[in-house]
Amino acid sequence: MFEQLFQTQPSPDYPIVVATGLVAVAAVVVNVVWRRVRNVITIAHEGGHALVALLTGRQLHGIRLHSDTSGVTFTRGRERGLSAILTLLAGYLAPSLLGLGLAFLVGRGLIVLLLWVSLALLVAMALFIRNLYGLVTMLITGLLVFAVTWWAEPDVQATLAYLGVWFLLIGGVRPVWEVHRQRLRSRDRRSDPDQLAGITPLPAVVWLLFFAMVNLACLALGSQLLIPGIW
Repeated sequence: MFEQLFQTQPSPDYPIVVATGLVAVAAVVVNVVWRRVRNVITIAHEGGHALVALLTGRQLHGIRLHSDTSGVTFTRGRERGLSAILTLLAGYLAPSLLGLGLAFLVGRGLIVLLLWVSLALLVAMALFIRNLYGLVTMLITGLLVFAVTWWAEPDVQATLAYLGVWFLLIGGVRPVWEVHRQRLRSRDRRSDPDQLAGITPLPAVVWLLFFAMVNLACLALGSQLLIPGIW
């Protein structure tokens, strides 16, 4: 089993790679589809908060995923300082950075390794889920990834891996726009960029621009890994 982790698989044909990218674009752009698949981005978002919180020495008390595709991660530590800043930064960057990392594996044909890494991350995150909806969501997502890893044919694994990576890269961009629109419509200032503005000298709009630039850069770099020479 360990040897299989590092076995390489051929990439799907070019039309399939492009088609998976177009499907991911449709899933992100079409609202009725986006509302049903956005939980994947929320899982990555909250997982980013949780991972960075642990890495920077904060106490992680739990994660909640909600049926409206929102989520919250509960940590304890200093309200200001580098740990707090990095933990807040991680959320909106996590889906795109994860997508970029997985694109690196996909581009080298390490599909099996990608699937097992994804499954391991889901299991680790599930240990910190603190509500029923979140547990059900993690269970369903984990079972789907396990089924693909264990039973799917290599060509199906590769196709779904490309689709998943494209979705993380493209889907990581939309929430930044959504929180910007939410801030324009509401005076609620509890979003990550607003919290960052409260503990740093920079206003929330600067943090929003930072999120957008990093996520777009990840999309560009990830596209190059998935389709060499696209740029």
